[in-house]
Amino acid sequence: MLASLLALMPGIAPAFAEVEQCRFIQAKPDREACYRRQEAALAEKRQQEASRASENAKGMESLEQMKHEDIELNRQLHNICRGC
Repeated sequence: MLASLLALMPGIAPAFAEVEQCRFIQAKPDREACYRRQEAALAEKRQQEASRASENAKGMESLEQMKHEDIELNRQLHNICRGC
């Protein structure tokens, strides 16, 4: 039942299958090596997600700065005396 449910969810099934395959390796050194590889892959994935998040944050900061500059410029333009 669970396997058929996971087969219907393409994003989750491959990750679940990778985790489960290490459990069934009989030789302890091979099983531990499998877990280490999975841990390294997970750490790399988290690092990539963190770098994407920081890039997005930098982009948002620059947009906020531009918004404040636009507001200030509009304020200055509206304060210009027309017809003086």
